[in-house]
Order: sequence, then structure tokens, then C-alpha cells
Amino acid sequence: MEQLNNEDLFYQIALSLIPKVGPVLAKRLIAYTGSPKALFEEKKRKLLKIPNIGENLVNNIKSNVIFEKAEQELSFIERYHIDVLFYLDKRYPKRLKNCEDAPVILYSKGNVNFEESRILSIVGTRRATDRGIETCKKLIDELARNNKDLVIVSGLAYGIDICAHRAALSNDLQTISVLGHGLDIIYPSVHRSMAEKIIHQGALLTEFSSRTKFIRSNFVSRNRIIAGLSDATVVIESGEKGGALITADLANSYNRDVFAFPGRIEDSRSKGCNQLIKSNKAALIEGAEDLEYILGWELNRYREKIVQQEMFNELGATEKNIVSLIKDNGELSINDISARLSMPISKVSPLLLDLEFEGIIKCLPGNRYKTIGF
Repeated sequence: MEQLNNEDLFYQIALSLIPKVGPVLAKRLIAYTGSPKALFEEKKRKLLKIPNIGENLVNNIKSNVIFEKAEQELSFIERYHIDVLFYLDKRYPKRLKNCEDAPVILYSKGNVNFEESRILSIVGTRRATDRGIETCKKLIDELARNNKDLVIVSGLAYGIDICAHRAALSNDLQTISVLGHGLDIIYPSVHRSMAEKIIHQGALLTEFSSRTKFIRSNFVSRNRIIAGLSDATVVIESGEKGGALITADLANSYNRDVFAFPGRIEDSRSKGCNQLIKSNKAALIEGAEDLEYILGWELNRYREKIVQQEMFNELGATEKNIVSLIKDNGELSINDISARLSMPISKVSPLLLDLEFEGIIKCLPGNRYKTIGF
């Protein structure tokens, strides 16, 4: 995990903690001053010249309380090895960065590739029916067969959310849980064991610092991250109102695809999905095949295989042996590869890195590797 120096990180955190400063305004302040550090070091009279910046906001920026909270958060981050992504960083998720109201800062715990070629958000009611749970599980099971690089995004809530995470993990897919609170707690607490599994096969992600007040509006706010992180959002069961519909509306506003499973007209937990379809806010799907066709994943997969095969043909004998070994075994650790080729790890490691850069193999948690598309 590559981290910034403490001074840069301190001011980035402080920026996110200024009262009454949301993501859009925070980015505007940086555009005028140049950096978070420059913002806090700027003289008060110059800050007041920024359009629509009043005395109260400037006083908030100059408050020592902000720095005290930033120091506390920096200590928390260092103690628990939290990764921090600032919106100007190269590592900040590109899909999310394209959203105007994307958070200026993200706190992440885990190991996930935010730039995988296929990222899908799955949301729905907390009071899911057996039918909804089975639909969610079946969708992810089917998608996983042909999309091993797929990442599933959801919110760790009861119902459809936790089902999506569980199905992703059981299919060896990466999964991202977007939280409505800081990383110092897990809500609901009954999902703590699931959160620990996600850390090892994905990530917990939030825009909220530790000790953030536990309020309902934060869970509504996090829905824009769920929508913005992915290529598309799937709604599986929803009432006439709820967070899933908010996420769908946000995805539409970001020009992302939205899909919904239809339900019986008398079923209260299908009314939201049916309404999305009726109002042309979501495309009707009945399974993975429909989603893959609309998103063009089938065509893309065909093209990727051709490109990867061409790359494979251009590899040297040792690289081909490595790829064949990994493919035949599903996945292998660097130690296994080294032993089977009778080569020292110091020579195997750079070859694996080259193959990873070429998009032929992928590094998994625990220094294990698998092929992509072969």
C-alpha cells in the first residue's frame, strides 16, 4: 500500500472534516488555492475573495478543532493500516472520479482493484424474500462463470446487500462494501465476520472518518459511491421507496446502466423494480445473459481472448510455461511456481510482474496468481 507523506495526508483529511464543506465545494476551494495545505495556509482576507465563501466558512477553515480531529484520524489510519485515496491521486477510482459529487477522500481497508474491467453494483431491499435472495445468488453465480474479473459492489446491509457479498465471496470474486460510517465500527454488527472476509477478498470503503456520528443521512449519501464505482447497477427487489431506488436514480444521473428484475404486481417488494422498468429508468432483465448482452460483455470477452492469445504467442518459453502452469491449476502461489519451474523466486517475480502488466495474469491476495480470459 503506497501512502502519501504524513503532512500531505494530514491536510487532505483536514479538508474533508471542514463543517459545511461538501465534495463539490471542497474541490472548488482546491481549484482556487492549489492544494489542501495551501487552503489552510491562505490568509483569511484572500479566502473571503473566493466567490460564495462567507465569513462563517472561513472561520471553519481556520478552526483549530479541524486540526485536532485530523490528528486523531491520522493516528487511527496509521494504527489500523487504513489506505487513503484522495480525489487527485492516480489511485482514486476512475469511474467514481467522473462523478461531480464524488468524495474528496476515501478510506479503504482491504485489497481490491478499483479499475477492473467489470464492476457491478447490486442493491435491493433489506427485507428480501426467498425469491429475491435466490435471484441475487443465481445472478452472481451465472456471471462468475464467464467473468472471473468481475467485482461486486454493495452496502453490507441486511437482505440483498449481504446476499450479494456472500455470493461474490463464494464465487471467488472481489467484492466492495461501501459503508455509511467510519471504519471504526461495523453496522449491522452481526455482519462483522462477513466484513472480515471481505477485507481479504475485496475492501471495505467509506468517505467517513472514524468517530463519525451514526446518522441515517450518511447511509443515503454512501449510495452515490455505490452507483459511481460501477459500470451498472442492478436492483433486486425494492419497495416503492428506499435506498435501492435512490442508488438507481444516482446511477442514471451518472449515465450508468441500471437493470431491474420484474416482480408480481401484487408484491410490495417488487413495486420499486416494476416502477423503474415502467418509467424507463431501468432495463428489464431475467438473468445474467440479458445483462451481459446489454453491457456488451460477451463481445468484449471475445475480443479480449483474441488479444490475449496474440500476447501469449509472443511470449518467451519460460513465460509460456508460467501461464500454462497457472491455467492448468486454476491459481498458484509464487512459491509453487518457483518450485515447479525449479527457478528462484527472485527470477520468477519479475516475470510475473511483466505478465500482470500485459493483462495475462492477475495477482490475488496472498501472492497467488490466476490467468485472465484463457
